[in-house]
Amino acid sequence: MGLTHFNEEGRARMVDVSEKSKTQRVARAAGKVLMRPDTLELVRTGGVRKGDVLAVAQVAGIMAAKRCWELVPMCHPVQLTGVDVSFAYEEDGIAFTATTRCCGETGVEMEALTAASVAGLTIYDMCKAHQRDMAITEVRLLEKDGGKSGHFVRAEGDDPTAPLDVAAVAHAVPELPHGTVVATCISEKKGTRKHPVDSIELVVGKGIAGDAHAGTWHRQVSLLANESVDLMRAKGIDLAPGDFAENVLTRGIDVKSLPVGTTVAVGPARMVVTQIGKTCHNDCEIRRLTGMCVMPTDGIFCVVTRGGIVRAGDEVRVMGEDELA
Repeated sequence: MGLTHFNEEGRARMVDVSEKSKTQRVARAAGKVLMRPDTLELVRTGGVRKGDVLAVAQVAGIMAAKRCWELVPMCHPVQLTGVDVSFAYEEDGIAFTATTRCCGETGVEMEALTAASVAGLTIYDMCKAHQRDMAITEVRLLEKDGGKSGHFVRAEGDDPTAPLDVAAVAHAVPELPHGTVVATCISEKKGTRKHPVDSIELVVGKGIAGDAHAGTWHRQVSLLANESVDLMRAKGIDLAPGDFAENVLTRGIDVKSLPVGTTVAVGPARMVVTQIGKTCHNDCEIRRLTGMCVMPTDGIFCVVTRGGIVRAGDEVRVMGEDELA
């Protein structure tokens, strides 16, 4: 699933949820404050000078859930129907769980995580005069239900702080998408069809040398899968590379499925996906030529992070995290 917090300019936005159905939603988040036994005993016996630690932390968590949308920039104001924060004494500290509920178009997991986080911070604040080296740890989502994404439950015993078994993860991860460059295209003037060239030069922070759309913005290079163009050709339309204003025509990789933020190697160059699709102007030359345009739905846009010469036949592949480290 791609990121959705970007507008047509590649800048952050609050996602429009007006078309989503209202459903009952619930989320649980948890965490823990690690502390010495003497600090834990002070909390248990009411010996903390600031007052009842857990009572204050409970109220703080509830208040935080209600203010989540003011703290996390892209969160929606959610009409909460219930918030609860509970605590448990453990040998090495205090565990806490926050549960949030609503009936709305978007979920409450961020509200639960915010409530849990602030409850932990409050415990620290109440006890810090006695112990400064406490640690707030393991803040995580335990469960989320309601809405299109379905029911999520963290596996029993899943420790988010445990080191990854790198070999097991590598064995489980499928091969990253890859394909081939079919053609490279440029246009010297905006609003006109691009035409194929033998090669293009990608320049970091600018785009394609000699292309009219090069510049210090988020849509420096456009990619389109030849498979999308083939769907149009099947309708009897004669189409050449560049007719949909793509800079790089690919085959064998579903570029439209690559999430924003994906790093793509194209020959020796590197690009990062910044936008999926675009708004197509009804009077553009491409639409007049074909009657429709696949670029608005199937094309992607990137910025150049490593330059190089790209030509037909070069490999196109998604880069793995190990290559980016």
